[in-house]
Amino acid sequence: MSIDTILSILDNLEKLHISLLRIANDKTALIKSGDIMGIDQLLKDEQAHIAAVVQMDNDRQKAVTAYFAGQGRPVPQNPSVATLIEAAPEPDKARLTEAKDRLLHAIHELKRQNDLNQKLTYQSLQFVNLSLDMIRPRPESATYSKTEITGRKETKDIPSFDSQA
Repeated sequence: MSIDTILSILDNLEKLHISLLRIANDKTALIKSGDIMGIDQLLKDEQAHIAAVVQMDNDRQKAVTAYFAGQGRPVPQNPSVATLIEAAPEPDKARLTEAKDRLLHAIHELKRQNDLNQKLTYQSLQFVNLSLDMIRPRPESATYSKTEITGRKETKDIPSFDSQA
């Protein structure tokens, strides 16, 4: 397996992550507008992209394993791009490092956007709960009052016999 094959896989992974970033940006706009049906459709698209990322990453691991085996080197248990960069010859190291950095940048941007979407969703949920709390009647207190404990009301004794009548 050649380095060019691995670079192609890394480029495809970067494209998939950039596409996921576009979906996350669209999701932000839909969360702000409250379009539940649009969010549902984007979630389906996102799931398809995630499945493609998982498949592409499996292909990357196989390609790195095949590269190590083709070079006659011991194959690491979980072959990563970092271990490949360490083992690659000098001209390929620069290309692999650049591809890795681009992919990491796309992943970090995606993570940042997903964090924003999570915060917006949480804020929307808080608003919904606040609105429901304002509409729902208040339940009675869950604690006992002194009257309920003693079984009688604490009132001043007012005589029932009027002696001046």
